[in-house]
Amino acid sequence: MGGVTDSGLAPLPATDRPDVAARLRDALLAASFTADGLLDLLGAPAYAALARSETVPALRATRGDTPLETLVRLFLLQQPVPHARVAAVLPAEEAVECGWLTRVGGDEVAATVDVRPYGGPGGEDWFIVSDLGCAVGGAGGIGQRNEGVVLGVGGASTTLAGITVRTPVASALDLGTGSGIQALHASQHATRVTATDLNPRALHITALTLALSGARAADLREGSLFEPVKEGETFDLIVSNPPFVISPGARLTYRDGGMGGDDLCRSLVQQAGERLNEGGFAQFLANWQHVAGEDWQDRLRSWVPRGCDAWVVQREVQDVTQYAELWLRDAGDHRGDPAEYQARYDAWLDEFEARKVKAVGFGWITLRRTGAAEPSVTVEEWPHPVEQPLGEAIRAHFDRLDYLREYDDAALLEGHFKLVAEVVQEQVGLPGAEDPEHVVLRQHRGMRRATKVDTVGAGFAGVCDGTLSAGRILDAIAQLVGEDPLLLRDRTPAQIRLLVEQGFLEPVV
Repeated sequence: MGGVTDSGLAPLPATDRPDVAARLRDALLAASFTADGLLDLLGAPAYAALARSETVPALRATRGDTPLETLVRLFLLQQPVPHARVAAVLPAEEAVECGWLTRVGGDEVAATVDVRPYGGPGGEDWFIVSDLGCAVGGAGGIGQRNEGVVLGVGGASTTLAGITVRTPVASALDLGTGSGIQALHASQHATRVTATDLNPRALHITALTLALSGARAADLREGSLFEPVKEGETFDLIVSNPPFVISPGARLTYRDGGMGGDDLCRSLVQQAGERLNEGGFAQFLANWQHVAGEDWQDRLRSWVPRGCDAWVVQREVQDVTQYAELWLRDAGDHRGDPAEYQARYDAWLDEFEARKVKAVGFGWITLRRTGAAEPSVTVEEWPHPVEQPLGEAIRAHFDRLDYLREYDDAALLEGHFKLVAEVVQEQVGLPGAEDPEHVVLRQHRGMRRATKVDTVGAGFAGVCDGTLSAGRILDAIAQLVGEDPLLLRDRTPAQIRLLVEQGFLEPVV
């Protein structure tokens, strides 16, 4: 598999020589061409600048002739390098023969793809392949406008990788795989990985990413959304960083869905339920419209398929002008003809006006297939900082939902709970006041939530160490504050449920 795709982009390295990919990987590792090696060589400022598509600091830091400097200039900075220097580091002739390198300017060679070190969650040294100039979006755009380009790892990719539940599973589906980063992660905990994409070039690059990273090959299938999935085929995990941008048309395959408004994200979520095994997770990044006269939370609830619990977190909202400008810059349109830029901007605003869209939300959607009679659907806004990776926190959220469904209030009071680690109490009130106006419990891990509680709730949480039942703790509090214990038992379960649901208290079972 190799050659030029129908997009007219440059030829890609061949995928039918795993032996060459393995030798290339060994050479990269031997030269410390890794995430840690780059940080040591370049220093933090130049390393961070690369993530913004700024190359000047890295060029200045690689003016020597060490093997690592040679590889950085070749694969990250896309600079021609003398063949002799490359041959001292890599199997250069094989790399040229298989298309990883191409001869230029007589005695020099250049990379045909961007190869970027990426540190796996367990300390793995992986390599993400992408089209030249498309490793990340950056503040100035991707540098190419060809609709078939395949991008590398950006903020959205790492966000999805971080929120994904990482339990061992038999089957995983990476829908819209792009450069293959989600498939690469899934290969570490899924027996079988299927990766799909509408763009055949993306499938080719995914195969390169997996091979160069030393991961198992995936089942690669071409097609849109769930079209490549066979009838009756189901999965334990589905992940997708889809082309979610709400735009007038489908100029860029990697980001524009080609459906009206947020229909692509809606279709993806609605169709995922029937593709999940019992207890399986589907996790997506998505954009959704805020339409005049409509509650955005109700809009998202209508997307959730039957038989699934759901947790939707809105992380950011942009008005339509901010949103249009962001994605026009992503495509580099701001660097072109001003009249053309203005026309494109107008087209975006015309589209939003026709749909009565006032703003666009961005966030995470997690589904879990459940046999519960009444699935739980939580739609919330949480724009505050969180601690990645969140996969374990998301799994625990759904485990707590199961617990709360199983236990009525009487059973809840018989239960035992522990305050999770790194929760602090904050009291807010006027200086010198005898009692605080309100008490806040704040997490320093996971979602880093904060929630108001009354003095009973704060006292209850503070003594939860798993030894006493909730009912006995409340009886003791009632005696301390001089309140009827029956009344306290009657009014407190709702607060306990909230603290459990939000992850402040952990059931001891």
